[in-house]
Amino acid sequence: MTSGDELDQFWAAARHQTRINPVPGYLGTYSAEAVAPPAWAFGGSPEQADELLALVLDGTKTASASALWDYEHDDEQVPRVGDLSIVLDGAGHPRGLIETTHVDVKPFDEVDAEHAHLEGEGDRSLAFWRAGHEQFFSTHAAHDRGFSASMPVVLERFRVLYPR
Repeated sequence: MTSGDELDQFWAAARHQTRINPVPGYLGTYSAEAVAPPAWAFGGSPEQADELLALVLDGTKTASASALWDYEHDDEQVPRVGDLSIVLDGAGHPRGLIETTHVDVKPFDEVDAEHAHLEGEGDRSLAFWRAGHEQFFSTHAAHDRGFSASMPVVLERFRVLYPR
C-alpha cells in the first residue's frame, strides 16, 4: 500500500512537471498545493485497478461512472470540474494525476453510447458498459439500495495531467 512519503514525492513531482502553480505564494507554498489531492484506484480489485489504469495512461479511458448512492452513503462530495486526483495502481502506488473536466448525473438507463465509448472498456459499446457496470454496481456498492436501472450515476470525464 502507498506510504505517505510515496504520495508526497509523487505529488511534488506532478506539481513540478505540470506547473500546477509555477509561482509560489508570497509567503511560500499555497495550502492547496502543499496537500496532495485524494488518491484512489479505479475498479473493485487490484487486477481491475491495473487494467483500468493502463487504459487511462494510454489515453483510451477518459471517463468514469460511479453510483451517486455510494457518494451519499460515504458522505463524500461528488467530483467537480477542476478537481485533481492521484490514481493508484492495484498495489496502491501512485501512477497518474488526473483533472476532472466534466461531471453529470444521470439515471443508469440514460447513460449514452458516447459515455460508454469514452470509458474505453471492452468493445466500448453501450451494451458492454451496461452489463459491466450493472455487475460492478451490484457487487461493489457501499450503499444498501441494490441496483436499479433508474439509479443516479455520476458521469465524470477527466484528462491525464501527469503519468508516471
